[in-house]
Formats: sequence, structure tokens, C-alpha cells
Amino acid sequence: MTKTNNQFDQAIQLCKDLFMSKMKDYGTSWRIMRPNSITDQLYIKAHRIQSIEMKGEQLVEDNIASEFMGIINYGIIGLIQLDLSNDINLELSADESERLYSEKAQQAKDLMMNKNHDYGEAWREMRVSSFTDLILTKIFRVKQIEDNAGQTIVSEGIDANYYDIINYAIFAIIKLEIEKLEDLL
Repeated sequence: MTKTNNQFDQAIQLCKDLFMSKMKDYGTSWRIMRPNSITDQLYIKAHRIQSIEMKGEQLVEDNIASEFMGIINYGIIGLIQLDLSNDINLELSADESERLYSEKAQQAKDLMMNKNHDYGEAWREMRVSSFTDLILTKIFRVKQIEDNAGQTIVSEGIDANYYDIINYAIFAIIKLEIEKLEDLL
């Protein structure tokens, strides 16, 4: 599990670096997004990955790993937005944004480590395309919950699905990028 712990940290650091760089360019413009718009952004990224996987080719050269990084960052943005839903302030400082990002990433990691313990790292035997399909399934669940005004009868809420989406995307990043780098060493 130490290996997974370290790989998670490497993957999330890549995503956080990208998030903070984009923040320097755009500020916290994402604060204007409503939860359903964030869900749609997650859908667009996951659908693109699935489309490329199924077609076996792509015409735009952004790699699949960068799309998974986008999914992670939008998932964390979604979690932050859920917490700040009553806060009308659209501007957050870089320090506050980084603190909130790190808090949500740590919560995702804690959940992943607990589930990983119970499931015995079964994800390591899965295909990246399965992570894509699971992410899309979770997105469709979130859309249904949003259509039900956030109400569920027996199911987890939007935040739990966002955490799962983040963790499935982390697993994909580990398989696509982190393990390749480790093989080179």
C-alpha cells in the first residue's frame, strides 16, 4: 500500500501543479460554474477518452492522461463548489484555492486508501478503459441526482460520486504515466 500511497501523491501533484498554473492564468473563474456545469465538463472529458479508446485514434493531440488530469481537477472543483455553494464571493486567493484543493485531494486519498485496503488493490488488474466506463457511470449517476434536486433515497450523494470519479482517474494516471516513469528508472 506504500507504493499506492506514493503513486497517488505523484499523480495528484501533477494535477495540482496544472490547477495552480491555470489559476495564475485564469484566476478562480471556475467559481461561476454551477454543479451541473461541472458535471457536464466531467462528461465531456470522459466521453472524449471513451471515444478515443473505442476508435483507436485521435485527431487532437492532447493525450488521454491530460484528460484524466482534467477530470481530477474538475472533480475537486466540484467538491469545492459544493462546499462554497452559499458563498457569493467568486474570487479566492491562490493560497485559499491551494488549501481547498489540498483538503479535497487528501479526503479523496483517505477514501481511496480505505477502499484500497478492503478491495486488495484489485484496481491494479483493471484496464484503463474500465476506469473510463466507471467514471462515465458515476457521471450519469450525478446527473440523475442533480435532476432529482440532489435528493436520493438510498444512494450516496453527489460528493461521494465526485470522490469516486477522482480516484478512478487517479488510478488511470498511475497506470498511464506514473508506472511508465517508474519502469524507466
